[in-house]
Amino acid sequence: MTKFSKEEVLKNAREENVKYVRLCFTDIHGVIKNVEIPVRILEEALNNEIMFDGSSIDGFVRIQEADMYLRPDLNTWLVLSWEQTTYGKVARLICDIFLPNGEPFSGDPRQIMKKNLEEMEKMGFGSFNIGLEPEFFLFKLDENGHPTLEANDNGGYFDLAPLDGAEDCRRDIVLELEKIGFNMEASHHEVAPGQHEINFMFENALEACDSLQTFKLVVKNIAKRHGLHATFMPKPIAEISGSGMHTNCSLTDKNGNNVFADINGVIGLSKVALQWIAGIMDNARAFTAITNPTVNSYKRLVPGYEAPCYISWSDANRSSMIRIPAKRGNATRTEIRSVDPSANPYLAMSAILASGLDGIKRNLECSERVYINLFELSREDREAMGIANLPENLKDAIKELKDNNVIQEALGTHIIDKFVVAKQKEWDEFRKSVSDWEIKKYLKSV
Repeated sequence: MTKFSKEEVLKNAREENVKYVRLCFTDIHGVIKNVEIPVRILEEALNNEIMFDGSSIDGFVRIQEADMYLRPDLNTWLVLSWEQTTYGKVARLICDIFLPNGEPFSGDPRQIMKKNLEEMEKMGFGSFNIGLEPEFFLFKLDENGHPTLEANDNGGYFDLAPLDGAEDCRRDIVLELEKIGFNMEASHHEVAPGQHEINFMFENALEACDSLQTFKLVVKNIAKRHGLHATFMPKPIAEISGSGMHTNCSLTDKNGNNVFADINGVIGLSKVALQWIAGIMDNARAFTAITNPTVNSYKRLVPGYEAPCYISWSDANRSSMIRIPAKRGNATRTEIRSVDPSANPYLAMSAILASGLDGIKRNLECSERVYINLFELSREDREAMGIANLPENLKDAIKELKDNNVIQEALGTHIIDKFVVAKQKEWDEFRKSVSDWEIKKYLKSV
């Protein structure tokens, strides 16, 4: 990440002919919001003097507590190359949210992430590094510019053109990301028609979450340029694979050494790594509400479509929730495969970090690795092996969240209370609705 001072931001804005600046932040649902200002008051923004009405943002504050301040993180200064205008350029700054009394706002997801990173540092660790693998679908637009469910191609895993009909679009996305400083690792067609994956390199958790939010903006904007709609909805179409966001993570010590690596440990893993895995597994049913936060998320977490449904780990079993990729040494990491891209990244990564640290604090014993295909076992067989299911719907996930102190403490009372109310409302709306499946199934037969 480039380090900027206030003077450097102002100088760069002049050199790049920036005319407007987006002051961006993220609500509790992971939706990016912004206040746009003309560049003439950029210095005012850099002095933390810009206010906004927090009562208008879902999950923030009550109407009598509306005034909130945006404090830009200068290191997130970015000229948005994909926003070309006739009058000049547009830039952005990612902001933290503060109350008028100068205290951090407890409902700001980005500051929740910072709080959990501070807890990690108190335990003697240096950084929490993550590499995200977000998947998404590209669908055609209708004659009115509205998204359809018609995939832009019939390609499959790692296919090339002409089966992969979005090579140009995906390549343009990658080129745009590299133009703004992303270190891209790989991009390819995924399993389902119209499904794609683009991966970027390991970063510390805060930068990775910022990068993901920027990534989503770039993907959607470049797709629109190609006449397509990009969606990070976990399961837009039944009977095909859904979109996940595999989360590779590791901890370092204060000197930057990977503390998950131990050449003398079980499959090259340290005791800390095994405790981390145990903590992830012990809190998984609760943090799933955060990492898989929509009704639709649970249409993906079903057997037969590559998404994990069961709480287990292995170094060579993709039906497990946690997989240990083959690389060792400084690249040793845990891959959590249940996460989906509809999650608020700041809250999801905070929940994962708190869960892993909980395992380390409590010196939890890690269960045995699982090598058999769990999709082929009955529930009774899995239970006999001590393998629990992930929640099967949003209602069950919220119940688990409400019963778990680790995740509640990690996210704080404000976030948990607002999140639970919103998700209970979402579940109520869903259970009251009548789906096309029900009409087809019962209208004539009952």
